[in-house]
Amino acid sequence: MNKDWSEKNKKMQTLIGKEATFPEGIDVLLDLRNDLFEQITSIVKEFPAEAFYQMPFGGAEGYHSKTLVYSMWHIFRIEDIVAHELIEKDEQVLFGKNWLKKTKSPIITTGNELHDEGIVDFSKKLDTQVVYEYCRAVMESSNEILRKLSYKDMKRKFTDEDKKRILSSGSVSTDESAVWLVDYWCDKDLRGLLKMPFSRHWIMHIEAMCRIKNKLCQKTKNK
Repeated sequence: MNKDWSEKNKKMQTLIGKEATFPEGIDVLLDLRNDLFEQITSIVKEFPAEAFYQMPFGGAEGYHSKTLVYSMWHIFRIEDIVAHELIEKDEQVLFGKNWLKKTKSPIITTGNELHDEGIVDFSKKLDTQVVYEYCRAVMESSNEILRKLSYKDMKRKFTDEDKKRILSSGSVSTDESAVWLVDYWCDKDLRGLLKMPFSRHWIMHIEAMCRIKNKLCQKTKNK
């Protein structure tokens, strides 16, 4: 794991564990998220459209076995669902401002149910630039939610009704490779969600994106 990201993540987790340092912990989390999103911005600015549906580690075990644009979609669909269906209980960012149509996505799910060539085919359909703009909109929306949280919110639990609401939204596939997410999120308290998906989930997938990026660069140099 990137040393700076890891240290900020550990610092954030320590700070949010105490009421006196909780606000500082949220500031560290927001700073970490900004650093991570800068990596995505850099990749989107530097790479051509065809790079975003390449799968240089196809068949490997790990997050780097996906495509760049799939990774972007996956990170921020999960965050959008958790932030709005679960925490705020309001409308997801995806369903406002015509994002679904503009991204050209054929699905509203997290994409966990997709595998191998299914990921490539899905990635080719997406408008990468608009997906990036959607990602930024989700991040900004989530950041506003994070700024409103208090230490007392951290022990908030979730219920079977919350699980039903997520499932009824159709945002998580009922495929066994995806549906487990609903129990995973709802079995956490709100503090747990700050770790996954609002921080560590980003780190894991964006580090994977960096591996994909570096492999694509290497392949280009070797041609």
